Amino acid sequence: MEHWKAVFMKFIMCTGILGLVLGLFFGVSFPNIFILSVLLTVVSYIVGDVYLLPRFENWGATLFDFILAFVAIYLLGSFLFEMEIPLVTASLVSSAFLAVGEYFFHKYMVNQVLDGHAIRSDEEKELINQKLQAEYSEELNQGIPEDREE
Repeated sequence: MEHWKAVFMKFIMCTGILGLVLGLFFGVSFPNIFILSVLLTVVSYIVGDVYLLPRFENWGATLFDFILAFVAIYLLGSFLFEMEIPLVTASLVSSAFLAVGEYFFHKYMVNQVLDGHAIRSDEEKELINQKLQAEYSEELNQGIPEDREE
């Protein structure tokens, strides 16, 4: 249930940011903004938030989201947008605002959806990767009376 809530929040964020930037400043129609928002939300959530965020922390997932948004808006915009707009500028500005939103969304993901287990320090990663073994010997039993040994 937490994933659906997060996807819905991400969709609202994408639609709002793209609506403000592309709709208000560049005159892009709402159906085109809606299509871009759906595609960005699905791909970005699956790849960026679920797969990359736990492995590369917030900076890696945010960088991926910026690049994905730029490429998607530029490529899909060249097919979807009816009017001539400065596509590179629109893509850069939209991607920058989306990356800022994604930075804060990733903090929510780590704390609420991934239960804070996504981002680990280098020491924790090293301990997880090590194979630790405990040893028990008879010397530990020397101070225990025999009737208490099990």
